[in-house]
Amino acid sequence: MTPLWLLLALLLSLPVQDEAAIHVKNFEGRYRAAKTLQATFLERYTENGAVVRTEAGTAFFRRPGKMRWEYEAPEKDLFLVDGKTAWFYVPADRTATRVPAKQSADWRTPLALLAGEMKVSRVCAHVDLAPNERALSENDVVLKCRVKGTPRGDKDSRSSSGQQDTLDAPAGSQNDVVLFEIDRRTGELARLIVRQSAGVEVEFRFENWHLDPPLPESLFKFEPPAGVAIVNGELPQGDEPVK
Repeated sequence: MTPLWLLLALLLSLPVQDEAAIHVKNFEGRYRAAKTLQATFLERYTENGAVVRTEAGTAFFRRPGKMRWEYEAPEKDLFLVDGKTAWFYVPADRTATRVPAKQSADWRTPLALLAGEMKVSRVCAHVDLAPNERALSENDVVLKCRVKGTPRGDKDSRSSSGQQDTLDAPAGSQNDVVLFEIDRRTGELARLIVRQSAGVEVEFRFENWHLDPPLPESLFKFEPPAGVAIVNGELPQGDEPVK
């Protein structure tokens, strides 16, 4: 019979699984099997603690690498990634801005993992608990992501199939702080916060998640209406409000 002291020594010598890693695994498992996703969102843009803009709408995700953000309030706008190109369409201005998706530094880019292999490691070099961040609910946990600095096109940014994902970490985002707030019981995403330099912060709150809703492929294709001007360039972001 093995002495009790030896059993205790063996147990204490076993590696303790990192708590943050447990929550990441729970988060990934929540969405990994879904081919399509849908949720309502509230987006809040602040500068130096002052709220500059608040918007709301519905977000849709489809694998591989497609997103559609329909802004409904205070006015209608559209942000869409079709797998190759990121579009931002402002009906009131009758203009549509397009940029290659892999070059986009848009705030919503970290959420592209929901339309990919659902691996947080594609965006984050390391994830820690953020105990000093106030969660929306006592059932939630906040995780702090150190954004990867891997250049695009690097072999590490390719999927298990050998093909490069449409979106990984946002371009030029290595100094950003990204916080994921998830339900510690279900792994459901409740909030994402991107903190940039110069006191800029963008917060997304999510509700009403639907897994595998019937979303047609056409929903993720942008067809510019007649008379809409197409502009090549970076999407509105950074320290300049979209509107």
